[in-house]
Amino acid sequence: MKQLRAVRELSLPDWCIAAGFVRNRVWDHLHGIVPPRAPVDIDVLYFEVGDISPETEAEFERRLDALLPGLPWQVRNQARMHVWKDVPQHRDTADAMTFWLETVTGIGVRLEPDDTLSVIAPLGTDDLLGLRCRPTPFGRTRRHEYDARVEAKRWRELWPKVIFLD
Repeated sequence: MKQLRAVRELSLPDWCIAAGFVRNRVWDHLHGIVPPRAPVDIDVLYFEVGDISPETEAEFERRLDALLPGLPWQVRNQARMHVWKDVPQHRDTADAMTFWLETVTGIGVRLEPDDTLSVIAPLGTDDLLGLRCRPTPFGRTRRHEYDARVEAKRWRELWPKVIFLD
């Protein structure tokens, strides 16, 4: 909640904390790992077509570090992520998530002004909550990248209850 409150302070458009931060917290919980492991990074997503500069992302990271120092913030504007993936321009943050490699990573959480939580999960939450990992439709087109990512991240070792599906 501290991280969500800090990001909400930035008033970013179409934002959420997502990806590995959410996936790892959920899988740690479902594996009974208490306290959860420290995050490798805190993936903050937002969507702003009007300013796609990496310098703006770095400024948001600095602002977050001032609010909660020492955390591994990683802020990325999803309006520019299509360039390095060589795919069409994304429509919003949820659309950008559909171009990630695995379903369990395409889930984000936003803290609304009234303190309710919104879940952004364009591919659903069933795989994450059911301890299943599979490639997204996009990930199937880049299967070698998906397989390499699963291996490099050591998910089978870290979360042995997870079932890996095609």
